[in-house]
Amino acid sequence: MRIAILSPVWFAVPPSGYGGIEWVVSLLADGLADAGHDVTLFASGDSHSKARLSYIFELAPSEQIGKSLPELRHALACFDRAGDFDVINDHSGPLSIALGDLVETPVLHTVHGPLDGDPGRVYEGLAQLAPGVGLISISLNQRRPKPELNWAGNCPNALDLQLYPCKPHRGDYLLFLGRMSADKGAHRAIWVAKETGLPLKLAGKKQDPKEHRYFHELVEPHLVEGIEYLGEVSHGEKVELLQNARATLFPIEWEEPFGLVMIESMACGTPVIATRHGAVPEVIEDGASGIVVGNYREMPAALDRADVLDPLECRRYVEERYAPERMVEDYLRVYEAAVARASASV
Repeated sequence: MRIAILSPVWFAVPPSGYGGIEWVVSLLADGLADAGHDVTLFASGDSHSKARLSYIFELAPSEQIGKSLPELRHALACFDRAGDFDVINDHSGPLSIALGDLVETPVLHTVHGPLDGDPGRVYEGLAQLAPGVGLISISLNQRRPKPELNWAGNCPNALDLQLYPCKPHRGDYLLFLGRMSADKGAHRAIWVAKETGLPLKLAGKKQDPKEHRYFHELVEPHLVEGIEYLGEVSHGEKVELLQNARATLFPIEWEEPFGLVMIESMACGTPVIATRHGAVPEVIEDGASGIVVGNYREMPAALDRADVLDPLECRRYVEERYAPERMVEDYLRVYEAAVARASASV
């Protein structure tokens, strides 16, 4: 099958730091190529892939993130070649959905963000503008605000497990990984650390003005007595942090569509304590691969339950559910169904 994968333009594939979508795109493109498919990856020129790489930006234009013109130019480079492919799988922003009904090639758009509030209304409007574009969710919970959209399949994310070796031992600190925003809840992780008296390491992106303001007001004043912020860490540093933590805290209070941090932590053998929001109950099996609580104030009491979880069982859980081969198979089923529908309508 001739497959086009359209990545977001803002970071290289795979990314050197922040960029969860780009990690997923990298795994998918490489896995499809390994399976013998003719794959073209539309990404920045500083990307590396087993797929054929096509780009218009030699370097990822990260400094222009959020601007529509680079994103549109990047998407057009893919859709201008639609006739070269049997299917296009778009992982970029919703802007490119509007182009989907302008080409005869089946287009599938993977939704990586939430669908409540304004994003949901945007997707609803785009569904009317481009009803032929099929949508792929990354969790079933992600669909809940907009179940009536043109859902073509559900393809949960995966990890390159070779990059997350398991280190089965109990660490001595708590860990928070995530961008500095109220939704992700670094300030709630700080509360848990203070309640338990345990050290806390925080790492994550702090780039845009809202993230800086949140950090300055709710995180920075508490960076004392064993609570430290490490900034945006490299992949290797992140793995070491995960391997050596006692538990990873995931105190979200929003409809997180997936949450890669959870499976990254479990892959390294470190249990996750997470609040029951978004896709958390789909990603974690409570009491087996992690602990799910009603709210962050229950996290200190949940630590003893997390301590008894077997690190190797956490690892096996991820290997069974979140291996790249499973994700590639999921996507191929959706691609093949879309191509079959297009052929039947001719």
